[in-house]
Amino acid sequence: MSALAWTAVVSLAAWLWLLLGQGFFWRTDVRLPPRRDPADWPSVCVVVPARDEAAVLPESLPSLLTQDYPGRAEVVLVDDGSSDGTGQLARSLADAYGGLPLTVTSPGEPPAGWTGKLWAVRHGIARAREGRSGAPEYLLLTDADIAHASSSLRSLVAAARTGDFDLVSQMARLRVASRWERLVVPAFVYFFAQLYPFRWVGRAGSRTAAAAGGCVLLRTEAAERAGVPESIRQSVIDDVALARAVRRAGGRIWLGLADRVDSIRPYPRLGDLWRMVSRSAYAQLRHSPPLLLGTVVGLAVVYLAPPVVLVAGLLGGDGAAAAAGGAAWLLMTATYLPMLRYYRQPPWLAPLLPATAFLYLLMTVDSAVQHYRGRGAAWKGRTYARPERTAPGPQGRPGR
Repeated sequence: MSALAWTAVVSLAAWLWLLLGQGFFWRTDVRLPPRRDPADWPSVCVVVPARDEAAVLPESLPSLLTQDYPGRAEVVLVDDGSSDGTGQLARSLADAYGGLPLTVTSPGEPPAGWTGKLWAVRHGIARAREGRSGAPEYLLLTDADIAHASSSLRSLVAAARTGDFDLVSQMARLRVASRWERLVVPAFVYFFAQLYPFRWVGRAGSRTAAAAGGCVLLRTEAAERAGVPESIRQSVIDDVALARAVRRAGGRIWLGLADRVDSIRPYPRLGDLWRMVSRSAYAQLRHSPPLLLGTVVGLAVVYLAPPVVLVAGLLGGDGAAAAAGGAAWLLMTATYLPMLRYYRQPPWLAPLLPATAFLYLLMTVDSAVQHYRGRGAAWKGRTYARPERTAPGPQGRPGR
């Protein structure tokens, strides 16, 4: 066989493995597990770190304040040095909507060695423990751009209690409105599920650990055992680091797709999405040049080679290369269709996945370039250097 054909065969073999041997990552049926209402509803504190979130807060915060939860619950919004009136707006929304009691607090600037989001989460958890009724049994860690259905907290707690999970996380449905969001966002979740198959995350004894930082219900006792957030304070991407810490401490975790938990943050232009991915992509590779090289080669062979080899094989009369490349592209397209259906997107986007993967390849390389230029991971005026070697390796959704 020609070198072109061998390339296509390697790619096809990779896709056969991904189809059958990677935890059926491409399926989108991992939702909240079976659950029943507990006899007694535990206390919960919702912790919301927020930095300059006045644009999204009017839609997200009322969804938390008006939760239909039978037990005791409260909301702590941590205003992380906002300059747009986030804290005052939160108080105004609480006055207008009522519902769960709201505390607005500010932690001040994070000390050296802490990311802003985790410093804010630490402050919020501390305030929760200082409440009149003592420490809550559960913490709901959710971002300021996440809107929850009124039954969200109730469902999360029921799932955690029924399954005896220490951490239950839902991957919020990200906004898909602009043409660039349609092209890039479903692939973001598809790639994440490929790295951390949800079925493996929820399996007892599995070494795969991950969470989605926008919606994490965490048992307070498990957080204490795992020493979080202190033990992951340098993690630029905090959600996977959190899940790993909980699992290492003997906790049970679960991760799946959400039905009625939605991110409302817009990414209308390619540049917005580019910054969202590139600010933390190299951190996900642990700032390792060998891992970067392996990622680039892997993306090229697995995602880019099939259509290229198919066309080259047809033009050059190499039937074996064309057949293997076409089969690999077909498998790739088929595995992407369920995610597109989940995001209510047209199926004709599925064959474009190689183009989207090429964008992610460029974003990843750009992330490394920015790192070596000293810009590192950046979020709303803060830039984080490479963490110390003693810190857990960060991966997952970007922290702040």
